[in-house]
Amino acid sequence: MRIAFLGTPEVAVPALEALVAAEDVEIAAVLCNPDRPRGRKGTPVPPPVKVAAEAHGLEVWQPTKPREVLEELRGLELDACAVVAYGALLPKDVLAAGGRGFVNLHFSLLPRWRGAAPVQHALRAGDEVTGITTFVLDEGMDTGPVLRRVEVAVEPGERTGSLLARLAQLGAPVLLESLRALHAGEEPVPQPTTGATLAPKITPEDVVLDLARPAVEVDRLVRSADPAPGAHTTFRGARLKVFDAPPLDRAAAAMAAEAAGGDPAPGTVLAVDRDGVVVTCGEGVVRLREVQPAGKPRMAAADFANGARIEVGERLGVDGQDT
Repeated sequence: MRIAFLGTPEVAVPALEALVAAEDVEIAAVLCNPDRPRGRKGTPVPPPVKVAAEAHGLEVWQPTKPREVLEELRGLELDACAVVAYGALLPKDVLAAGGRGFVNLHFSLLPRWRGAAPVQHALRAGDEVTGITTFVLDEGMDTGPVLRRVEVAVEPGERTGSLLARLAQLGAPVLLESLRALHAGEEPVPQPTTGATLAPKITPEDVVLDLARPAVEVDRLVRSADPAPGAHTTFRGARLKVFDAPPLDRAAAAMAAEAAGGDPAPGTVLAVDRDGVVVTCGEGVVRLREVQPAGKPRMAAADFANGARIEVGERLGVDGQDT
């Protein structure tokens, strides 16, 4: 089976490695996004898929747009193509150059969470079950017919980084199986006509913490934005990213609120101890355990509180940016 592989970030590497190891697969070319500038000096850094592909001696193409290599793709005379988080939509003429089709590994149970950020949206919504889907690309946004679906339980306290890594490992052999099935003549099944939801790309503006929301929702948002872009609020006029903020149980929340006296407003610091910073929400409280102040690395919230000398009664998210 002669294929091309399309993928860019680290999450696509397990699938590439599985295809490289398969004796019945020949990878004629690997397509990924161009190198991007990183750091203060703007030094171009190759994407993880390029690094992995070159380590195996594979030919790597990095077009700005897929159509730039359309003729080269046609010339490969492919049986099929594999796609994992490539990062660009493929137009109709490019799709026609992929043999029996472009098999995409998507990190949700389609048609739920179509789009660029399915894991983030699943965690933010509180989904208890997610999974992976392999399907044949068409011109729509993750609307093509399905080859395989595998369900996965979301573990308590799981965040985007760990869940995405799990799904990438699980999905690698499923993608290989799906390519073999398509190559052997299996017909993919159309997606259900109901139950579709969208999962657009997450921006920093999408993950501003609204501490007037229930504590369970604050926790979900924080976990969905870890490692990037990082949920954030403000403290003393400066941005503060929050990476770990589990809700306290009802008894602990009630005790913290009583100790602070009265009915504190959302965002009020109720306690500061060696385990972090307890902050009230619209319903319940959360304990900040890991944060990142502006211009500094991630750190334990207790260390930040000690250094900043945070006092009970101060408030987060009241500096004009977050309410």
